[in-house]
Amino acid sequence: MTSPVAYWVVIPAAGIGSRMQSDRPKQYLPLGDRALIEHTLDCFLGQPGLNGIVVSLAADDPWWDQLACARDPRIMRATGGRERADSVLAGLQQLLSQGACVNDWVLVHDAARPNLAEADLHNLLGTLVGDPVGGLLAVPVRDTLKCADARGRVTSTPDRSLFWQAYTPQMFRLGALHDALTQALAAGAAITDEASAMEYAGQAPRLVEGRADNIKVTRPEDLEWLARLSHSLP
Repeated sequence: MTSPVAYWVVIPAAGIGSRMQSDRPKQYLPLGDRALIEHTLDCFLGQPGLNGIVVSLAADDPWWDQLACARDPRIMRATGGRERADSVLAGLQQLLSQGACVNDWVLVHDAARPNLAEADLHNLLGTLVGDPVGGLLAVPVRDTLKCADARGRVTSTPDRSLFWQAYTPQMFRLGALHDALTQALAAGAAITDEASAMEYAGQAPRLVEGRADNIKVTRPEDLEWLARLSHSLP
């Protein structure tokens, strides 16, 4: 299958994942016989249209070099920062220093989101290739939502049809995302994902519906669920 677009991938992986209560960052926890981040990278390696991948790591990361993928010539390393936005920006700067163009597409994907379906990746690329802004995989909220006060009491029940859960990959032009992140960080804006940086810059990213099982591992039960899933696959 030929990809409708060439693209780069940035994987922010400098976080420690404290909610996992583990002896190492969650991206290095085992899933089967390999680390979680290796499964995540496999979502892109070998896919048509891939120009290369940048993994943004903590400066003192002792685990990356122990992985076989650390020696893959398609994968570059950048030094990440304290927050996700800092690590993504470092990855974008690495791409620019290697000769990537500002109009190139970049997909940013969570290091601990290893269950990205190939069909979702292709749908994202095909849907956004001609979009003037870019966008992200997302899933419509299925459950009833509640707004709460500081005491944990319900204050209202919003219309759930207006809400989506933001997933990754998130796909934007390299230059536009670089500028949006730079401006937002300089202003001290709260940036939780790449789409929020683009929103801060006045853009309206497009939502592309994906699979709900493209989960991000944040708690031990998430990893347990993925392990059960992998055992059930042929």
